[in-house]
Amino acid sequence: MSAPHPSAAHPNAPHEEIDVHGDVSVDALTLSQELSGTGAVAPSADVAEYALRLGDDALILSQQLGAWISRAPELEEDVALGNIALDLLGHARSFLHYAGSYDGRSEDDLAFFRDEPEFRCAWIVQQPNGDFAQTIARQFVVATYMFELYSALRTSSDETFAAIAEKSLKEVDYHRDHAVQWMLRLAGGTEESRARIIRAVGDVWPYVEELFRDDDLIERLGDAAVRPSSLRAGFDGVVDTVFAEAELTVPALAASSAGGRHGAHATPLGHILAEMQVLARRHPGASW
Repeated sequence: MSAPHPSAAHPNAPHEEIDVHGDVSVDALTLSQELSGTGAVAPSADVAEYALRLGDDALILSQQLGAWISRAPELEEDVALGNIALDLLGHARSFLHYAGSYDGRSEDDLAFFRDEPEFRCAWIVQQPNGDFAQTIARQFVVATYMFELYSALRTSSDETFAAIAEKSLKEVDYHRDHAVQWMLRLAGGTEESRARIIRAVGDVWPYVEELFRDDDLIERLGDAAVRPSSLRAGFDGVVDTVFAEAELTVPALAASSAGGRHGAHATPLGHILAEMQVLARRHPGASW
C-alpha cells in the first residue's frame, strides 16, 4: 500500500511543493555501488595491467554490440544484443575501476582518455561487426572464452578478481547460450544463412589463438591470474560439441600476429575509439 499524500494525512498542514519525480540527477547517485569487487586498491602495476586486459576486452566488445541496437534482424535481437552490451559494460566498469585504483585514475579516464597503444584488448573484439552472422561468430568465440575465464578466475588469490568473476559468470553463461543458439539456427537455416555463418567463422578464427597465449605478466601474477593456455581445452570442448551439431568444421587457418595485449592493434580499434571517445574529449569534465 502506498503512503498517504502529506496533505491528506494533515489537511491543515501548510502547503508544500512536492517534486513527484524526486531527485533524479546522475550526480546524486553513488555509481561506485554498482561495481563488482571488494573495493580494494590494486596492489601492483601487474594486477592493474591484468585488470586492463579484462576490462578492455569487455569495453570494446560492448561498444561494438551497441551498434546493433535498431539494426538487428529482429526486434528481440535489438533487446538481446543491447542487454549483452550492458552486461559487458558492467564488467568493464568493474575491471577498469580496479585497474585505475592503482594510480588514481577513474574508469572514465581509462575508457575515454587513453590512446590506442594504451589499450590491452584482444584483436578479436576489435573486428568489425560485419553482417549478423559475423557478429554471432565473434560473439560465440568471445563468450565461450569468457565463460571459461570467469569460471577459473573465481578461485583467484586476488579477492577483487574473484568477486568480479563470480558475478560476471552468470551473465556470460547467458551470452554463450545466446550465441550457441544462433550458431545452430544460422547453420541449420537457409542456404544463405549457412553460407554466411561458414564465412564468418573463417573470418574470426585467425584471432582465436591470441586469447590463449601465456606471457610474462601471467607468470608474474601466479595464482592471481588465470593462465590463458589452461582454458583452451574447455573452449575446444564447447566448440567441438556445437560444431558437430551444426555440421561445421573448425577452419585450418594460420593465427594472426595479434599483439593487442601489448598495445599493438589492428586498424579497426582507432575507428571504434574515435566514436566512443569523441564526446568526452570534445567536452572534458562535462557532467549531466
